[in-house]
Amino acid sequence: MAEQVHLSMLLVLVTLLLSIHHTEQEDSSQTQTLLRIKRLLNFPTALSSWNSRTDFCSPESNSSETVVCYEDAITQLHIIGESKAPLLPKNFSIDSFITTLIRLPHLKVLTLVSLGMWGPLPGKIIGRLSSLEIVNMSSNFLYGAIPQELSSLSNLQTLILDDNMFAGQLPDWLDSLPALTVLSLRNNLFNGSLPYSLGNLENLRILSLSHNHFYGGVPDLRRLTNLQVLELDGNAFGPQFPRLGTKLVSLVLRNNRFRSGVPAEVTSYYQLQRLDISSNSFVGPFHPALLSLPSITYLNISGNKLSGMLFENLTCSSELKVVDFSSNLLTGSLPRCLQSNSNDRTVLYGRNCFQDTNQNQHLLPFCHTEALAVGILPERKKHKDGSKVGLCLSIVGGTLGGVALVALIFFIVRRGRARRKMKNPPTRLISENAASGYTSKILSDARYISQTMKLATVGLPSYRTFSLEEIEEATNNFNTASFMGESSNGQMYRGRLRDGFLVAIRCLKMRKRYSIHNFMHHIELISKFRHRHLVSALGHCFECYLEDSTVSRIFLVFEYVPNGTLKTWISADGHSRKSLNWTQRIEAAIGIAKGIQFLHSGIVPAVYSNNLKTTDVLLDRNLVAKICSYNLPLLANIGKVGHGISSSGSKIPSVKESTKHEDKSDIYDFGVILQEIILGRAAKSRNEVDGLKILFQASIVGDEEGRRSIVDAGVRLSCLDESLKTMMEICARCLAKDPAERPSIEDVLWNLQFAAQVQDAWRGESQTQSSDGSPGSPFQPPRLTFH
Repeated sequence: MAEQVHLSMLLVLVTLLLSIHHTEQEDSSQTQTLLRIKRLLNFPTALSSWNSRTDFCSPESNSSETVVCYEDAITQLHIIGESKAPLLPKNFSIDSFITTLIRLPHLKVLTLVSLGMWGPLPGKIIGRLSSLEIVNMSSNFLYGAIPQELSSLSNLQTLILDDNMFAGQLPDWLDSLPALTVLSLRNNLFNGSLPYSLGNLENLRILSLSHNHFYGGVPDLRRLTNLQVLELDGNAFGPQFPRLGTKLVSLVLRNNRFRSGVPAEVTSYYQLQRLDISSNSFVGPFHPALLSLPSITYLNISGNKLSGMLFENLTCSSELKVVDFSSNLLTGSLPRCLQSNSNDRTVLYGRNCFQDTNQNQHLLPFCHTEALAVGILPERKKHKDGSKVGLCLSIVGGTLGGVALVALIFFIVRRGRARRKMKNPPTRLISENAASGYTSKILSDARYISQTMKLATVGLPSYRTFSLEEIEEATNNFNTASFMGESSNGQMYRGRLRDGFLVAIRCLKMRKRYSIHNFMHHIELISKFRHRHLVSALGHCFECYLEDSTVSRIFLVFEYVPNGTLKTWISADGHSRKSLNWTQRIEAAIGIAKGIQFLHSGIVPAVYSNNLKTTDVLLDRNLVAKICSYNLPLLANIGKVGHGISSSGSKIPSVKESTKHEDKSDIYDFGVILQEIILGRAAKSRNEVDGLKILFQASIVGDEEGRRSIVDAGVRLSCLDESLKTMMEICARCLAKDPAERPSIEDVLWNLQFAAQVQDAWRGESQTQSSDGSPGSPFQPPRLTFH
């Protein structure tokens, strides 16, 4: 019995000795691992106290290094180096370093900040640190993509990789980290759009992606009901305001490309303390209720296009410490709750249109003009105007429908009478070749046809006269399916000639007193309207009364241009057609200018006062701009005819020799077209055109950001600033009130071609740069000026 007791005691003693020996071995192994870490990090100052005799599991620690143990196993390792630590030597190996960390299998918290570490994270190695819950490797020189092996760290709750050089897109496997509550990747080189999987991280509380190269829309984050901090500043997110949960405490969207309105639901974020949406292009109304959110302390909406009127009696939260309204379109009065002289509150509101304030303000018309420039209208007024417009359209539509029905009945009756007359002895004839000899003389006369016109009509059939049978065959007897439109200048039909060539045919009804010979000098001019940037005339047909050879109708045949008007290609409400990019818009402007130049100097006599608009310019299959509505001087009371339906209010054609400043009305009209090309929308009145001209002039001498803020959003990111500035300068000069101050069409063309060359050179250079190239201009040729 005594022997058994002694044997049991011996076994306990041996077990105890083995346990102590194992612990000592483990302690020794952990000590050796930490000392190796010290060597791999090139003996940083923060670890100067570490040596073989250090008791690493003691509760003593300092701000630079901390080791935490649980049951003698290291579970936390915190090492923080000096700020802006230099790169570790070339012999540093991130693979060896992470491999050493694996020798601490119980490690849950790892903090390695400002240690000069460099290299890509080795995925296969770091994936073996399966116990990690918190990782902070900020302020180093780590680069490459986030390794996919991190997705195997199922316990990971916090991942902070700020101030490194990580690049590439954010991986879409992030939702495989269900416990993740903090994701901070600030100040890196990430790019691309955010993965939709971010919206599945339901436990996420902090998401900070500031100062990267992300772009595009923010995925729907409304399922992140625990999200409290969202920081997206310093990227290119946009255009829509992100969809978020309501428990946010801090929301920072500063310096992005958001340009939508701020949704009203933001005023229901009752826990919100910090809201910063500055330096974007937000439009629409500012919500005064943001001032009275119960927890709000910091509110910054500066550098946007937010509008609305503030009133003195608005209430503010007592917690509000900083408010910045600067550089918006706000009017009214600064609320009294923000006018106190309290030292613990900062209020900035300059460059708005507030009344009776100390800080610099614009005059009230500035905010109204700017609001129009970005399409901001008060909602109630907009609704009212929309109702009026709808009512007017209904009335006009009904009236036009009735007129069209009457016209159709009249046309059928007229056609029936005409056919009956053809069965009886004819009372009129079709003069197929009435002008053929005369036209032939015109087309061969070098005095009337410039070399420019000859070279610009390659591919078009020769100008000729058509028979009525050809016209009827081309339009399938003027079938309603061929009908394109009608105006005071006649009806327009689409047609196909026998050789398959598509044409547009305008039918003009004449008064009986006009004979063929009365029109010969007009046909002489019409036959010369053949140019690459005009909808060229292909021929004509006279329909005459037999008894006196007077003209009953004239059919003018033009080339058919299939791609619609320029307006539908640059306007925000231009249906579903793809919008022109910036280079194509410059090319369209050059085409219009060349068409105007031809009308002014390519034919004799010149044609002025064409009253051009974007609806008078068509685009062919190759998106070449062609002026379709110009002054064809048939009759003073007929006015302006061409491929498109004439605009109302057009002037009587001017076909006399050029007199002083006679060409400058077309220059002004071109300026209005150029304004619409840049903004993507048309001005609604002459006063608005003038207001936008002033805005352009201010933008030209301002900064690049200001210029880009007013450009059509569809081309804002693709236009080089030098090219945009040149286009604005041309536009402003063309809209000068004094015709003598407007540039010649040659000067306009010269500068447009400069804008195109700068843009093309920049595009060529930018294609050779890296994907994270800066927005600056690598090409700076000498500026061209107006002569």
